[in-house]
Amino acid sequence: VQLQAFGGGLVQPGGSLRLSCAAFGFSLLGYAIAWFRQVPGKEREKVSCMSSHDGSTSYSESVKGRFTISRDNTKSTLYLQMNSLQPEDTAVYYCAASLSVIHSNLGVPSSYDYWGQGTQVTVSS
Repeated sequence: VQLQAFGGGLVQPGGSLRLSCAAFGFSLLGYAIAWFRQVPGKEREKVSCMSSHDGSTSYSESVKGRFTISRDNTKSTLYLQMNSLQPEDTAVYYCAASLSVIHSNLGVPSSYDYWGQGTQVTVSS
């Protein structure tokens, strides 16, 4: 039972990347999902999350309007489309899933049961 993230890399400012995260050994149906990111010396921070109940989404202020979270339950995969990338978006990005997180805790890393291994996103010219 694991999550595996793909799609990170080096991109120029203003560019786009699409991260994918596939679930192996379980279905994402019924799971809340999220993307977090972390830079050295800082705490892991929420990028975006999606409720399992109504599909409502939430974004950090720094990525709102540029990033989009989505899911395909038939493929047990979640995605993060990242547009208009900026150097400050450089980080290791982690996907996460939880069957039991309550709505108010969707943005809290400790609420999640399963984590991907992280994929590096570097935005630089």
